[in-house]
Amino acid sequence: MNWRSINFDWNRARAFLVTAEEGSFSAAAKALGMSQPTLGRQVAALEEELSVVLFEKVGKGIVLTPSGEELLAHVKHMGAAASEFALAATGQSHSIEGTVSISATEVMAAYILAPLLKKLRKMAPGIHIEIIATNEASDLRRREADIAIRNFQPQHVDLIARRMNDGKGYLYATPDYLDALGGKINVKRLNNAEYIGFTDNPPLIKALNGIGLSLSEKNFPYITESHIVHWEIVKNGAAIGVMPDFIGDYEPKVRRVMSNLEPVIFGTWLVVHRELRTNRKVRLVYDFLAEELSKVL
Repeated sequence: MNWRSINFDWNRARAFLVTAEEGSFSAAAKALGMSQPTLGRQVAALEEELSVVLFEKVGKGIVLTPSGEELLAHVKHMGAAASEFALAATGQSHSIEGTVSISATEVMAAYILAPLLKKLRKMAPGIHIEIIATNEASDLRRREADIAIRNFQPQHVDLIARRMNDGKGYLYATPDYLDALGGKINVKRLNNAEYIGFTDNPPLIKALNGIGLSLSEKNFPYITESHIVHWEIVKNGAAIGVMPDFIGDYEPKVRRVMSNLEPVIFGTWLVVHRELRTNRKVRLVYDFLAEELSKVL
């Protein structure tokens, strides 16, 4: 290989890649943890090194030039290779000190992981835990997290997933809200009740109709992306909502709606990248979570 032909800085190529994927210099700078002027200088320096223009301004935004489009495919391969290199290097670590990041939904992070952290801290005081509370799936292959707790089974061959016990979700509401429906609660009254849903609501409606209800979007005057906000709306008596039984049954402000309704079943997978499975600190946290989650679920 002619090594002298490689005449650009990888950090500058990374700045170009992240800017292209994030769609703006400001978003890319935030993703990389640097200032926007610094990132802009890196992209400009790369353009000078390669003697090409990578972006052009359109209104208040930027778009890739034809040269930028062509080079983006190549730099994506470089980014993937760099991520694989970092994962492999991290996997070789035998230290039980350092940071381990865990990605989980808001509900899992707030109500399940939070109570476990004190126990984990006593067991492994050298490990620092970063909780990424998000309802989006973190990309473990791109090091967005070390471990993920997901409600769907990952398909990529580089990911190791351990299925935990299935969770059960039930309908909950405050006593006052249920009393306002009038008379004994039955399916007919529930079909005319109001619910709190999610931004991506069709899967929830399908699941609830699958347990015997007959709901449509008209039943959902409240929509939120946040599971925490969802639960707070339920607890404040505004609507009926869904929550796992290990949370809902222990909340004194609400009660389960029609105890004879079938639950909504959701799977739970504990996921890690195969390279990180050999990392001692990640392995310790992974095994700890596997044991503790099996008790909760």
